[in-house]
Amino acid sequence: MSQTEAVAFVDRRAVACRFARAAADYAQHDFLVREIDRRMLERLDYVRLQPQRILDLGCSSGGSFPGLLERYPQARLLGVDIARPMLAAARPARSGWRRWFGLDGTAPDCLQAAAESLPLTGASVSLVWSNLLLHWLDHPLPALAEAHRVLEVGGLLMFSTLGPDTLQELRAAFADGYAHTQRFTDMHDLGDMLVESGYADPVMDMEVLTLTYDDIDSLFAELRGAGSACAMHARRHGLTGKGRLQAVREAYERMRSAGRLPASFEIIYGHAWKAAPKKTADGRAIIRFERGARP
Repeated sequence: MSQTEAVAFVDRRAVACRFARAAADYAQHDFLVREIDRRMLERLDYVRLQPQRILDLGCSSGGSFPGLLERYPQARLLGVDIARPMLAAARPARSGWRRWFGLDGTAPDCLQAAAESLPLTGASVSLVWSNLLLHWLDHPLPALAEAHRVLEVGGLLMFSTLGPDTLQELRAAFADGYAHTQRFTDMHDLGDMLVESGYADPVMDMEVLTLTYDDIDSLFAELRGAGSACAMHARRHGLTGKGRLQAVREAYERMRSAGRLPASFEIIYGHAWKAAPKKTADGRAIIRFERGARP
C-alpha cells in the first residue's frame, strides 16, 4: 500500500489500542472532550425531545452519561465503544442487558461494538448521541447510516466531530508528507452525508477553539493521554530522528504568541431527525392517508 493510497485509511487497531491504553488516566486528559460535551448538552435546550432510549455512540469512559441522565432521568442509556478498557472505566459494575430492556433499573449499560455495524435492532433508540467519534472512522457515512437505522421515526441524531483546521499548527510544523493528525471531514460534506443517509432537517455549525501550551511536549503528552495521537496508516511508523524533531520544535516555536504555543481545534456540531420514510425498501412511494383529510 503506497503512502498516497494509505492516507485515506484509518488504522482501526491503533485507534482501539491507543484508547485502551489511555483508559486508566483518561480523566486527566479529556478536558476538550468534556468541554464539547457541555456545549452539546446546551444545544439540547432548544430541542423538544423526551427520549426513552439513548445510544451514546463512541462513549469512551462515559463522560456524557451524567449529563444525559440528569436531563433525561427516565431514559435508558446504552454506551457503545470499540475499546473495552474504556467501557470498563465507564461502567465498572455491569449487569448485562437487563437494564436495556427495562428489567433492572436505569443505570447505563455498555457494549463493545463498531459504530458502522451496531448489534441493535432497527428503530430501537430515540436519541443517538456521539461526541468526537466520526474522525476516528475511515468514513463517517456508514456510521451515520447505521445511526439512522437504529433511530426510531422522530428520533434525533446529535454529534460533534473535528474539522479540517484542527491541529493545523502541528501539521505545518512537521510538513514532511506523513500524516500527523486524523483526516478530518468538512462540515458541508457532513451535511451532505446526513441527507444521503436519509435524515431530515439537518443543522450544522462550527467553532474554533484554541488551546495553548507551554511547549510542544505538553501538547504531545495531552494528545497521547487522551488517546488522540494520529492513527492514520500514512503516519510515520518509525521513530522521529532528533534532528527532525528539533526542526519541528523550532517551526512550532515560531508560532508562539503571548508566551504560549497555540493548538487549534475546529469543532463541528450537527443534528438531524429521522423522518417517516417516503419510499419502501424496493423503491415504491408511500402515500399516507389521514382520517378526516379532504382533497
